[in-house]
Amino acid sequence: MRHRRNLKRYALESLKAYLFLLPSLVVLSIFVFWPIGFSLVLSFFRWDFRHQRNPIFIGWENYRQLFEVESPFSFLLALLVTLSLIILSILTVIALYQLFRKKVSVWLLAFLVLFVVSRFYFSIFERNVYLSLLMVMGLAFLAWLSKKDLEPEWSVLKGSALGSTFLVLVLFLILRYYAHVSRDIISYLVVVKESSLFVKAIWNTVYYVILSTPTTIFLALGIALLLNRPLKLRAFYRTAYFIPFVTSVVAISLVWKWIFNDEFGLLNYFLSWFGIEKVAWLKDERWTIPTIAIVSIWKMVGYDAVIFLAGLQNIDKFYYEAADVDGANNLQKFFYITWPLLSPTTFFVLIVSMIGAFKVFTQVYVLYEGLPGPYGNSGLTMVYYIFDTFYQKQRMGLASAAAYVLFAIILVLTLIQFRVGQKRVQYVG
Repeated sequence: MRHRRNLKRYALESLKAYLFLLPSLVVLSIFVFWPIGFSLVLSFFRWDFRHQRNPIFIGWENYRQLFEVESPFSFLLALLVTLSLIILSILTVIALYQLFRKKVSVWLLAFLVLFVVSRFYFSIFERNVYLSLLMVMGLAFLAWLSKKDLEPEWSVLKGSALGSTFLVLVLFLILRYYAHVSRDIISYLVVVKESSLFVKAIWNTVYYVILSTPTTIFLALGIALLLNRPLKLRAFYRTAYFIPFVTSVVAISLVWKWIFNDEFGLLNYFLSWFGIEKVAWLKDERWTIPTIAIVSIWKMVGYDAVIFLAGLQNIDKFYYEAADVDGANNLQKFFYITWPLLSPTTFFVLIVSMIGAFKVFTQVYVLYEGLPGPYGNSGLTMVYYIFDTFYQKQRMGLASAAAYVLFAIILVLTLIQFRVGQKRVQYVG
């Protein structure tokens, strides 16, 4: 009887809780869940200005069109080559590790077989004499090992003049091989980047994320360490660093647009003090992404600094007192106490900063007056591509597909960071 009353009370409380949540769920369903689901369906249709009233189902055509490039090689082949290089690199590291872990013969053979297989894939670029030489040397060395009654130990291999010479040459040829293949792949990616707007948008966005996110986190950590010290006017400094974050992105971009002005801008004026010639920040495509990154870093560094400051203040002083007793200096305290105990905060800041960086749009739109950069689409980001495809070109299906590609990229990178964070992040209760 008591159990039935408890179940009834639990059901009644749950019903009341969901009734309180119902208005929020309705709003979220109308303005979040429904658009997300509808855009997913829309990404499989040709829905543009011509087919506005009668969308045509085309399956994966929109996604294929996003990665359609003018190149002598297909995207599938390029993807296969890239994956082969990644697998080759990983297994090469494993092979060398196992080689040093006294498991010579099996892993050395696997290493050479892997190079033979990769030789087939990378033959589309150029014949590599270094790889061929490496395979010949490897086969000769294996033949030499098969005739010797040797235990697969590193000490034996190290003591052999032929074995030591072979290992040195292997490392040298690996470096030459990777330099050769990497150069060809970079050249190929440059060609692909210039033949597809969406691929160029991905390229520019990744470049921006790599440039802005680590820089913001590094500067924010340094500022937080300074603000955590007993300084005068510390509250004023905290407020000053945080103000850009709560300021409108449009207002910040307009101010920086004048700062970047190549004729009257303050930035070039300050650079002239050091004898540096004027830089065409907003007219040279080489400076497009760095210019956008500077504005974003200036806006976000205060927010990240406040988050780091909260993490620093949550570290128990006991750890530093114990380190003082052991005679640790400030650098040792940072690397062995502060940095490990800040890993949860760093993990949060990294996730939030990366997701926000992939959504960059307003800075580009304001700095370049509605254009994706000065010329050559040098400031074309993924969100700008979605905006231009949807609102300007009226190709809603293609824009929806691009939005879901962006979602997939952010999701994969976030899952990877969570996976790495499970091993690296240290939570202290």
